[in-house]
Amino acid sequence: MPPARPASAAPVRIALIGLGYWGPNYARVLSELPNAELTAVCDQRADRLSLARQRHGSVATCSTVDELIGRDDVDAIVIATPASTHEALVRAALASGRHVLVEKPMALNAGACQSLCDLAESSGRVLMVGYTFLYNAGVRKMKEVMAPEQFGQPYYLHATRTNLGPIRQDVNAAWDLAPHDIAIFNYLLDDQPLWASAIGTRVLKTNREDIAFATLGFKNDVIGNIHVSWADPNKVREVVAVGSRRRVVFDDLNNVERVRVFERGVSVGEAASDSFGEFKLLVRDGDIISPKVDTSEPLKNQCADFVNAILTGTPAVAGARFGAGVVRTLVAIDASMRSRGAAVEV
Repeated sequence: MPPARPASAAPVRIALIGLGYWGPNYARVLSELPNAELTAVCDQRADRLSLARQRHGSVATCSTVDELIGRDDVDAIVIATPASTHEALVRAALASGRHVLVEKPMALNAGACQSLCDLAESSGRVLMVGYTFLYNAGVRKMKEVMAPEQFGQPYYLHATRTNLGPIRQDVNAAWDLAPHDIAIFNYLLDDQPLWASAIGTRVLKTNREDIAFATLGFKNDVIGNIHVSWADPNKVREVVAVGSRRRVVFDDLNNVERVRVFERGVSVGEAASDSFGEFKLLVRDGDIISPKVDTSEPLKNQCADFVNAILTGTPAVAGARFGAGVVRTLVAIDASMRSRGAAVEV
């Protein structure tokens, strides 16, 4: 077990497991973050550890998780490794008494997620999942302009996340890309889906789906639709929300107008007495607005939330139970794809 947490005035000492595609970004952010200190980096590859020493001269390096966990200068661990390794690494880190921030998904099945949530709670440790889009200023602005009095009744959401790769070796495109949009939908609606229906295909002739279309059903008949692809030459990162009073679009690739608000909508009025039960449609037509979106780095915001949760006990936005809910939805999507689109309860 590590020593007791230092006084709140001391920085949180954080180790990083995994210095692959995303890990160097974590290393940079953790070394820059107030109230945090990057103390160690763990990776099996000598060249990656050499890179860590080049960029972060004072950081310790090690090639095994056991060596890292045995250190006495680590309060928390960030895990940025392939998805199939997450469950075992999170379990080992929590069992050693460390707080954990793990890249999505937390694990590859719902039972494992439940077990890890229980372990974090019983040990009094923060367990957080890396859904960076919840810390994106554009998504935050989207939620702000979707306040009920402005947005009205939510009708549906639609997300598109396409590109040419990168192709993962351990999960399909739904598990790789859709977690972002499931998390965004759940965050925007303050809810989780009741069921999922999905179709996937393998156009690249691998053993995993590289294209998927998923529909999620929320309460009050709100629908969420997600399209993900590793095989589309057009890179798209877009989320659309349509309500009775507004349509809101988040385009993460548009640096000029990241969020657009269409003050237009249609709702149902009262039925006239002589209309045989036909309801009057109330159409609202207004301006198209591009609200100011502050510039900030989502990964840095996410890591700051992790450190704040450790130091103050304030629940993280992307906490363990939130992450487990996303995995339950992914499991339902997988089951539906195997059943050629049959609806599966989440």
